[in-house]
Amino acid sequence: MAKFVLVAGGAGFVGSNLCRRLLDAGDAVLCVDNLLTGEMENIAELIGNPGFRFIRHDIIKPLRVEGRVDEIYNLACPASPPRYQKDPIHTFRTCVDGTLNLLALAEAKGARILQSSTSEVYGDPEIKLQHEGYRGNVNTCGPRACYDEGKRAGETLFWEYGAHRGVETRIARIFNTYGPRMHPDDGRVVSNFVVQALRGQPLTVYGAGLQTRSFCYVDDLVQGLMRLMASTEKMPVNLGNPGEFTMLELAEKVLQKLGSDLPITFMPLPQDDPLQRRPDISRAAELLDWQPTIGLDQGLDKTIAWFAQRLKSDRMKGSMVS
Repeated sequence: MAKFVLVAGGAGFVGSNLCRRLLDAGDAVLCVDNLLTGEMENIAELIGNPGFRFIRHDIIKPLRVEGRVDEIYNLACPASPPRYQKDPIHTFRTCVDGTLNLLALAEAKGARILQSSTSEVYGDPEIKLQHEGYRGNVNTCGPRACYDEGKRAGETLFWEYGAHRGVETRIARIFNTYGPRMHPDDGRVVSNFVVQALRGQPLTVYGAGLQTRSFCYVDDLVQGLMRLMASTEKMPVNLGNPGEFTMLELAEKVLQKLGSDLPITFMPLPQDDPLQRRPDISRAAELLDWQPTIGLDQGLDKTIAWFAQRLKSDRMKGSMVS
């Protein structure tokens, strides 16, 4: 039987890709987004689909939904540092008040609910391979704390509602994700490098460029989220691609794919920027039979093509306005 699924943050990067996959699976989708960072453009082609409905709403306020709700995905929080630092109090409230409101809705509806947590709960890790048992190295009073600590608080709320209220909770710790429907000015490293290169601008690398990240293509992540939702696992599960690259390696790979000789400029490393990030996904492999299938080269090809089309469309819209 088709499910009725609520996706909070459904007009955002990951949320809009998830909405498509759920509709393709035959589910009915209610997309909830305040559009602070999500975009109607991400879901424009879904409007008019009989299985899709959109509500503009900020989840820091209670949400009322008529009828049944079978599953709730909580993806409602900016994930790029420039965007979540723009209004840090609202970011923290989204992680806490918003999470409480969605948990209350799940309890009232008897719905299963999944929290999109983050690898940022590990902070600037002191171990090279981050596993779910690692408790992290997080600065509670820095510029990233509103997001890092907000997500940690969200995990605690999910645990308590699962342990003491009987709510069917799931927690995904998402590592760096990229792909179509990222905003050109998102502020994360893949979009930064690709957009700068396509615009003919120098690529900006912070620090010496030796800090590492692991990049998961969005289609792989969405598959992992859906498998976790369908599982019986209530403890956090890492979802990411364990392939690890330095920022310099990523910048050089983007330039190579575009056949560009643009320069790379170096800027000071932001405060509390993690020096390494690599997921241990053994639990996801064991519990969900999940692992990424799209490597960085293939994923970058798809992402570059999408951004090239997006920037072309933006230029055309700009010329029509002027």
